[in-house]
Amino acid sequence: MKVLFLTNEYPPHIYGGAGVHVSYLSRELAKSMPVEVRCFGDQDFEEGNLKVRGFGLDTSDFTCPKPLRSAFGAVRRCTDFNTTNIDADLVHCHTWYSHFGGILAKLNYGIPLVITVHSLEPLRPWKREQLGGGYDFSLWIEKTALEMANAIIAVSGETKYDIERLFDVDPKRVRVIHNGIDPKEYRRVDSTEALVRYGIDPAKPYLLFVGRITRQKGIMDLVRAIPFMDRQFQIVLCAAAPDTPEIAEEMKNAVEKARIKRSDIVWIDEMVDRKTATELYSHAAVFCCPSIYEPFGIINLEAMACETPVVASAVGGIKEVVVDGETGFLVPLEQMKESPFEPTNPEKFARDLATRINQLMADPKLREKFGKAGRKRAEEKFSWSAIAQKTKALYATLR
Repeated sequence: MKVLFLTNEYPPHIYGGAGVHVSYLSRELAKSMPVEVRCFGDQDFEEGNLKVRGFGLDTSDFTCPKPLRSAFGAVRRCTDFNTTNIDADLVHCHTWYSHFGGILAKLNYGIPLVITVHSLEPLRPWKREQLGGGYDFSLWIEKTALEMANAIIAVSGETKYDIERLFDVDPKRVRVIHNGIDPKEYRRVDSTEALVRYGIDPAKPYLLFVGRITRQKGIMDLVRAIPFMDRQFQIVLCAAAPDTPEIAEEMKNAVEKARIKRSDIVWIDEMVDRKTATELYSHAAVFCCPSIYEPFGIINLEAMACETPVVASAVGGIKEVVVDGETGFLVPLEQMKESPFEPTNPEKFARDLATRINQLMADPKLREKFGKAGRKRAEEKFSWSAIAQKTKALYATLR
């Protein structure tokens, strides 16, 4: 059996957890079966059973509003995915950007369609700020694709529940297969080159955030929590790739305001590579993931694999990754039941985040205990080899 992956992200062009997932899963599957990846970009390489080809996009003739270019660009590349002959036995799509390509492949080439749900558009209303009317298109294409898919992979039990609640799909077609981690690549390291490069004092503990600047990741909630944090530690915000110019400006203003009262806030305004991220995780005293929506939260696994305790919001798939009181702390979040799903009491959430962060920062022995337990859990429960085997078993049911 040969599988065709369709995806927006693939190395070296990765900005989120979905791209990480596709990268590792494709390589793991290719150890035992042919895998072709068609993605957005200029990638072009072949290695054993794995073949990767990027599809570019010329927007020079686009006269539509800028927010719509993303949606129309996805449609154009998804069409290109299909005008290039497909000889796979199955097509496997990742994120809504590739769903139109999956629909075309299923209908035109007569092959089964599998979709991994990394997030759900109805639960990300803030994307309208980025996509404009393209958000309505993403809602429609996701619904259409999921309801015609032969099989759906949910990255967490919570995501499976949301799929069955929001769409007309047979629960028997939805299977939970978690995201994973490569513990050989994500492990505690001694190097401090990245810390020195970004002006972080290696001798002083620091709190770390790693993620995109988007409503979903709760970065503004974390910044709002800074005034309630003790002053005995640094705060490192590795935050970049803002969804919109507006949230970029909001982030800038919030950080500047926080810096008035404390000078030890380091903002790394760029997407960092794995080596840099691993160094940042390894030397952080605490990692914080304050997301208001997180289907899985692979970022927490990365931190845990580097033996860093986690303070995270108790939402979505995070609750299936971080074990409260064992690998870190889960902070309850009371949020709106409908769009935009923001905290109903932002100050309470900010204070609760700070309370758990302060507690861990004041207790080195507890941090070490949580860190070792996190590494053990990452190794035992979330290996890519096990995830690939579960994925292959699902494929076999669609022959």
